[in-house]
This record gives sequence, structure tokens and C-alpha cells, in this order.
Amino acid sequence: MNTETSGAPGETVERCVVYTSKVINVRQDTVIFHDGSTRTRDVVEYPDAVAMVAVDENDDLLLVRQYRHAPAAELLEIPAGGIDAGETPEDAVRREMQEETGYFPERVERLTSFYSAPGYSTEVLHVFLAADLKPARLVAEDTDEITLVRASRAEVTRMISGGTIRDGKSIAGLLFYLNLR
Repeated sequence: MNTETSGAPGETVERCVVYTSKVINVRQDTVIFHDGSTRTRDVVEYPDAVAMVAVDENDDLLLVRQYRHAPAAELLEIPAGGIDAGETPEDAVRREMQEETGYFPERVERLTSFYSAPGYSTEVLHVFLAADLKPARLVAEDTDEITLVRASRAEVTRMISGGTIRDGKSIAGLLFYLNLR
């Protein structure tokens, strides 16, 4: 157990890392609130990631269907993935698009960024528009577990309102994009 103590009153006064893996760290922070009470908060330290609203030449949106272990369900999502060390978010968008969809985006535009689960996680998701798509070789090892799905804007809207798309980052990214257009 790794413990770090801070003397900053009104904020975190103790930070203790309770679990470390290749992907996440879990820590317990002891926080002093404005009323003087002390509470413990569990925090998952998770690296920032990118998510892409991918639009093809027909103005259809590219989604990926894949099994997700945590909810034990197959989900329909926008393509997404981690940002590798030394990589810019824009570079991650290009790499992840090629890995998950087999397309390379010639145009990459930042749409928004948000905390994925601010109640317990440090992860920030950077959402990009990926457009002017060119076919590219799939390079990921697990692409047989991913199915590419094309849907019109109207279909995506129905899938969100009907509960077919249940992934938070996908709902947020798609609605942000649809609201802008």
C-alpha cells in the first residue's frame, strides 16, 4: 500500500493507492470538506481516451458492435480507445479508427471533452469528428470481435431514444454532433 500525505486544508489530506494494474490505479483519498468533516473517496485513476463520431461519404455514422465484459452485454458504440504514451489525441483518433473500423480519417476535428464518470474516475474522454474516411488495413488483433454498423442520423436518433445505444460516451458524442449539424 502506497500512502502520500498532503497538508492542504479543505482538500485531500491523505492519498493511499490500494490497487495498481496495467490499466488502472485505485486510490482512497481522505478529504476534509468545508464544514470540517472528513470523508473517504475511492478514485479510479484511468488514462484519458478518445471517442470518434465517424461520418462516411453518404453522411452515415459508423458504429461498432462489440461485447463488453463489465455489463456482460454486446453494445453498439462509437469507435473509441486509449491514447498511447507520447501520442496526441488526434494521432490516437487516426490509429483507433484504423484499428476498429478499417478506415483512416483524413479530417479530424475536436468536438468536445468530458469526464466519463466524475464521481469516481479521473478519465477524460475527448470526442472528435472523423470524416473524409479512406479504406485502410485493419491492424488490431481483436477485430473479429467488432462488427461495423452504418446508420443514418435518423436511425441513430431512434437507436438512442429506443435504448439500442446504451453507452454513455456514444450517446453524448452522437447527440453533441447531431445537435451541431
